[in-house]
Amino acid sequence: MPDAAESTDHPPHTPRRQVDAVLFDFHGTLAQVEEPVSWVLAAAATCGAELDRGRATALADRLVMAGRAGGPLPHRVPPHLSEHWADRDLYEHSHRAAYTGLAETVDAGVEGLADALYDRLLGPQGWLPYPDTEPTLRTLHDAGIRVAVVSNIGFDIRPHFAAWGLDALVDAFVLSYEVGRCKPDPAIFLRACGMVGADPERSLMVGDSPADAGAVRAGCAALVLPAAEPGHTNGLDATLALTGC
Repeated sequence: MPDAAESTDHPPHTPRRQVDAVLFDFHGTLAQVEEPVSWVLAAAATCGAELDRGRATALADRLVMAGRAGGPLPHRVPPHLSEHWADRDLYEHSHRAAYTGLAETVDAGVEGLADALYDRLLGPQGWLPYPDTEPTLRTLHDAGIRVAVVSNIGFDIRPHFAAWGLDALVDAFVLSYEVGRCKPDPAIFLRACGMVGADPERSLMVGDSPADAGAVRAGCAALVLPAAEPGHTNGLDATLALTGC
């Protein structure tokens, strides 16, 4: 009998899957919306209203519960918003109408606040990239692995990446409202692979939801990470191990 050190009873070796491209979700994977109270204070200031922190905190809680883009899904969508809600990730006007409409269900006492809150989303100041986003994207870029951002979203996020100095690290943006498909539809992942010139079987989708895992139906591998609060790492660097970087 061979001793333990000489035992050949090892699990079979599984070759590493070759990865030529990584597809990343945006919200909850590469970046997070700003902290809710800061969101309310900044939006109110653009409307000429200066709120004390206690009022802003109470208001933020109510607005998040009503339904904030980048926040938890609302428990109830008013009937007059149901069509816009269903189409929010396919059309810019529906995205804005859905989220401003939800904000307007909260009596904030600040004229124009719903639009100001929504407008915070449209610029980089309303978001915070995760600390491991830049080093992960840069390592992949330097290794020659193509990168696409695949997002269910109703507005353009390219200016955000440009403002953060990350645009040169992304080869393609595949946004649902531009391509007419939403995750988990395999078509959006296949479009992303086509845009970066990669075979789905040699592509990895990284996200934070079951919708992102829908990439498996397109032939891609998938890594689902837990979303983290703004400013905290979310394990994004696990991507590097899976790509051999």
